[in-house]
This record gives sequence, structure tokens and C-alpha cells, in this order.
Amino acid sequence: MVATTAEAKSFHPAAIRPEIQALQDSLVQWRRHLHQRPELGFREVQTAAFVVSKLQEWGIAHQSGIAQTGVVAVIEGDRPGPVLGIRADMDALPIQEANEVPYRSQHDGVMHACGHDGHTAIALGLAHYLTHHRDRFQGTVKLIFQPAEEGPGGAKPMIEAGALQNPSLDAIIGLHIWNNLPLGTVGVRSGPLMAAVELFRCTILGKGGHGALPHQTVDSIVVSAQIVNALQTIVARNVNPIESAVVTVGEFHAGTAMNVIADTARLSGTVRYFSPQYDGFFKDRIEQTVAGICQGFGAQYDLDYWKLYPPVVNDPAIADLVRSVASAVVETPAGIVPECQTMGGEDMSFFLQEVPGCYFFLGSANLSQNLAYPHHHPRFDFDETVLGVGVEIFARCVEAFCR
Repeated sequence: MVATTAEAKSFHPAAIRPEIQALQDSLVQWRRHLHQRPELGFREVQTAAFVVSKLQEWGIAHQSGIAQTGVVAVIEGDRPGPVLGIRADMDALPIQEANEVPYRSQHDGVMHACGHDGHTAIALGLAHYLTHHRDRFQGTVKLIFQPAEEGPGGAKPMIEAGALQNPSLDAIIGLHIWNNLPLGTVGVRSGPLMAAVELFRCTILGKGGHGALPHQTVDSIVVSAQIVNALQTIVARNVNPIESAVVTVGEFHAGTAMNVIADTARLSGTVRYFSPQYDGFFKDRIEQTVAGICQGFGAQYDLDYWKLYPPVVNDPAIADLVRSVASAVVETPAGIVPECQTMGGEDMSFFLQEVPGCYFFLGSANLSQNLAYPHHHPRFDFDETVLGVGVEIFARCVEAFCR
């Protein structure tokens, strides 16, 4: 199914500077090189090597092997000043690509189905531009090429390895190529942009038996069905209706035969929310719900609950900077989309907990070219015009912040 996305919109005349327009063919080449060679989280060996080869070619100082496969590059302007971080994730997904294009994945069962190949190409384009135009900014730009955003998460290990130090960042900015918005738009807002991601796995331990003799059993399927229904009331009856939250049970496994009552059932799911006030709330409420129902039916349970990513929360001042910069590139007001929140999660959130910053969406869908399939779809692809737009917006962010 193709995403319901409006047609691509236009850019301001001459919004993309000639030096970046001249990079467009290279940006496409780099992106397609990476697209053909996708790698899963913490296995981005070829990807990191490609990034390092370009940094070496351009004489840019860098460190590699950070949090296994991460790379950090440092580019200094011609005068001292603030330090701005730019983050790009590099990993792919365990998806078999269905696109019939010359640059389709050469790695069976692995695909760049979320645009991270584009993020890496954009960051390389910015590196090329900045190192040839150091006179246009003061201070330092730190490019963070991060592994494993899709899981288990590479941002936190990079932070623990010192990626935000030497020099310490004053702010950080990142983007996500976004097929939920058309080319020529930018989604940017202050405050929460993406949701916290928490996960749970629960095993219900009952007592099995004959399907015709339920009174001799503790039916784990009946208990689990009650739990699934009750979990839906947590958001409906415990969360302020003005707030947004989701509790989803995505897996339910039980039983081996039609006439056997299962002694064990397993279910798992995810929790999403924006407001930090709910940190810890869902874990406690889910366990209370499971425990109460199991007690009522005489069952036991084993519950695992863990936090994956906190919510992505943008600093208002840095979001204003990005919004101002983007307004000079895309046609306004339609090109700036403030209501762009999503219950999707992102480990950019860990960087934003440490340093004020902004994460924004860069519209990349183009229905007229059949480039509007959703993220994580086996036919995901995007309008590569967005690559130069991403470099331009990043360059303007650097020049606006580092002055």
C-alpha cells in the first residue's frame, strides 16, 4: 500500500547554493553505494569504512570504532566559536528488498528501508561542503555517524564512549528523511516529537488439561485474553485524555491442539508516550493489571518490562533555529509542518537528554514517481532530490549557530 502523501512541493528559487547543487550527483552515488550494501546494527563495518574513506580523502580529522562501528569527525571553522553536533545513523533493517532498481540491496534479507543510507550521504555531503568552506562558520562542527538506531540502540553507547566530549557540544541537530511528508516540506516542532519506546513480555502460567474438562484446569488463554482486554483500559482510564499514549499487544502465542487447554500462554507488546511524567507509570500499571487478573483466576505470571528509548524532546531555541533556516529553503507557510509528531521512537532522544538540540523530519515522498511507500516497507524508497536539500539545511544550521 502506498502512503497517503501529498504531491511534492517546491523550493525557494536558488535555495540550494551552487556548491551543494554540484554535489547532487555524488550524493546520489554515495547513497546508492550504501543502499546496495546495507548492514544491521553494530555490523556496519563496510558502511563505516566507506565513511572513513571519504573523510580521509578530504583530510578531515576523525575517530572510528566508537561503540564498535561509530565514526566521529571534527571540522573546525576559521575562527573559534561554539560546537555543534550533527548526527546521522547508518544501520539498515532485516527486510528483504522488493524494489527492482539497479541499486537494490545486494545483501539477502537486509535493506535500507528507513532512509539511513540517505542520512549518511547527507552528512558526508555536509562534511565535504564544510571542509571546503571553513571561512563561512566559526567554531567546530562534530559529525556523529551512529550505528544501530533500529536496535538495540547505538546512541547511548556512543555517549558512554565519549562521542559528545573533546570538544563538548553546545547543541546537536539531526534529521530523518520522512516519507510521511512530501518532498519540499520540513516537519519541525518544539517539545516532544517522537515517543518513548518501552517493551514488555509476559508468560502466563496456568494448569493445562482436557478441553472438555475446563473445571480441572487454569486456562492460560482465557487469563491472557482478559489481560489483553484490560491493558487497553490503561490509556483509556488512566492517562489524561489531552495526553497521547499507546499500549499495544503485538504477539500472543498459546496452545498446541484444538481439544487441549494450554497451561502456558505468552504475550508481548510495546508502550509509547510523549510526556516524561509517565516514566515508570506504565510498568507499574501493567504489572498491577497482570497480577490482579492472575490472582483472580489462580494463575501465575512472569513479566519482563524494559525501556528502549526515552521520548525525543526538542529544545525550543534550537527548534526555532531549524524552523527559521528551513523557511529559507522550502516554500512557506505550507512547507513547514509543525504538527508532525509520531508514536515512532528514536534513540536521538539520548543525545537530546545530554545536549540541547533539535530532531526534524525532511519530507521525501513523491507520489508522481511512486516514491511514497512507508518506512520499513520492502518497497521503501525516496526522491533523491532530498539529499541536496538536507545538506543545504544542515549547512545553514551550521552557519546560523556557529557565528
